Amino acid sequence: GQGATPGGGDYVRLRIVDDGQGMAQSTLEHAFEPFFSTKAIGQGIGMGLSMVYGFSKQSRGHVTLHSQIGQGTRVDLYLPRHHGRTTQPSNPEPPVQGGRGRHVLVVEDDSHVRQLLCQALREDGFPCHSAADASEGLAVLRSTEPVDLLISDVGLPGMNGRQLAEIARSLRPRLPVLFITGYAETAIARESFLGTDMYLISKPFELKQLQAQVLRILATK
Repeated sequence: GQGATPGGGDYVRLRIVDDGQGMAQSTLEHAFEPFFSTKAIGQGIGMGLSMVYGFSKQSRGHVTLHSQIGQGTRVDLYLPRHHGRTTQPSNPEPPVQGGRGRHVLVVEDDSHVRQLLCQALREDGFPCHSAADASEGLAVLRSTEPVDLLISDVGLPGMNGRQLAEIARSLRPRLPVLFITGYAETAIARESFLGTDMYLISKPFELKQLQAQVLRILATK
C-alpha cells in the first residue's frame, strides 16, 4: 500500500516518474490488485503493477505509489542492499525436474494473457507453444511438436476449449488438459464436463497458482 516505508537496513530505491494523466485515489487503492485495470477490454489485463508488487515483496523490499490526476505518477521501488561479493557455487545443484522440461501448449485468444502465461511457464522451466484459437492449437497438435499438457481457455472464439480438448484427445489420447475459465461453478455443475486427466483453474488466479497446478499435473506424468 501507499505511505509505508521499508524498515531497518540499507535499501536501494529505484524511482520511476511519468507526466501522464495520473490516478485518482480510488484507482490507487486497487492498483496492486491482480487483474484490476482501468483499460478497455483487450487493452490490458491489470497484471503489471501486481507483478511489480509481488517481486518487491519476494525480494524483501517494498513499493509505493504516489499519483494525482493531471500531475502524473511516481513509483518508488525499495530493494534491500546487498553487501559483499557475488560468488559462484563450486558445485551448482542441478535444476529440480519434477515435471519441468515438459512442453505445454497454451490456447488463449487474449494476446496479453497468452503472452503472460507462456512467459511464466517458460520461466518455470516449461517450454511453451502458444495459439490464439482452437484452429491454431490443432495445427500444433497435428504436427510433430512435443506437447505434454494442453492449457486452454474454455471461452475461445469459434470452437470452445472443451470441444478442442475432445479433438486433442483423439490426436493424442493420454494428453492431460487444464482448462481456464471464469465460469467455474457452471462448468463443474455440468456433469461430465471434466473427463479423465482434465483439470480446471478459475479466473482470477495468481501466476504462482497456475505454475503450481502445472507442476502437479506434469510431475505425475
